[in-house]
Amino acid sequence: MTTKSLPGGVCAPQGFKAAGLHVGFRQNTEKPDLALILSDVNCAAAAVYTLNKVQGAPLGVTRQNIADGHARGILCNSSNANTCAPGGVQLAQNCCKLLADATALAPEDFVVASTGVIGQVLPIEPFERGIPPLVSALSADGCRDAAAAIMTTDTVMKEIALEFTLGGVPCRMGAIGKGSGMINPNMATMLIFITTDVAIAPALLQKALGDEVQLSFNQITVDGDTSTNDMVAVLASGLSGNAEITAPGADYDAFCAVLSEVCVWMSRAIAADGEGATKLLECVVTGAPSDTLARLIAKTVVGSDLFKAAMFGADANWGRALCAIGYTPGDFPVDHISVTLKSAAGQVQVCKESVHHPYSEDDAARILAEKEIGVLIDMGEGAGQGTAWGCDLTYDYVKINGDYRS
Repeated sequence: MTTKSLPGGVCAPQGFKAAGLHVGFRQNTEKPDLALILSDVNCAAAAVYTLNKVQGAPLGVTRQNIADGHARGILCNSSNANTCAPGGVQLAQNCCKLLADATALAPEDFVVASTGVIGQVLPIEPFERGIPPLVSALSADGCRDAAAAIMTTDTVMKEIALEFTLGGVPCRMGAIGKGSGMINPNMATMLIFITTDVAIAPALLQKALGDEVQLSFNQITVDGDTSTNDMVAVLASGLSGNAEITAPGADYDAFCAVLSEVCVWMSRAIAADGEGATKLLECVVTGAPSDTLARLIAKTVVGSDLFKAAMFGADANWGRALCAIGYTPGDFPVDHISVTLKSAAGQVQVCKESVHHPYSEDDAARILAEKEIGVLIDMGEGAGQGTAWGCDLTYDYVKINGDYRS
């Protein structure tokens, strides 16, 4: 599948507008804190959610709202997660009612999400005064405002849009996302909102998303903490005019390929923007007994605090990778492991057959000084392969989370 990058994010697909405004959740009035994405037509909708047992109130409300497989829009506030908040469920439902009043739609037409501090009272007043002007501000050029409004400790805005064809018909897919800390998804990651103008049946949209997150969002980790508010939601307007995808086949496979490209791009962006991070780590495991085990090994390695700290210091302490492989759950041999470290500055093999392989420490340090580090692990035991993304562990991570609420 050939894709073309284009501007516009979630507004690039036909039928979508977005907006982001400051309504009073943040103390900094220069930063928007409420975002809205709205479709001109009813959309096929799908979502996946965190498996953390403690969950934000908006997740349950969203589950109910899109149980029929359809939605028209997505509302998200930042600064307050609406998790363990008094009356949180009622408040999320009231937000949907406020949206319904402002758009002449039904309360059940909306995905609702929140991100920020857990366990704080979330007032309704900012929604009451903010939703009407937010609806008025909706624009085909509003993606960047919406993307900014969902950011918390993110340092860079995360948006992408791709153009592609299905059955000869031009189609588009766009996304915005946020995530920097509390990243160890057990489903997806933090908040990702995807739009597309492809016509696809809701059940197949849900299957495509559910399958994809196992290979992308579930394969990233920043700090080992699974958020209470993780959600990935997709709206498909069908306005491209392609023949509706109602069964597996070539068009479904092509759609899944584009969805994968969007999700992998967003996964890498989130890992690279981990709180305090200076380096993106990509671990590629090959030669494992199965793909599932390869993915698990890769995520365990990039999730090792000791290995992450070594990457921060540009220290080729590959023994920490072997250590992480060794405590990965599962029964598998560890006698034929090879490890190679690579970056734009070159590559160096540091381990072969699970023992030291001679290399230059100076070359390794030069390679590990780059902003993107590849960790190539060959288990030497099969055809299984998998990839995971993470980041280095720095002093700034502790500083950021030592005073997160302030």
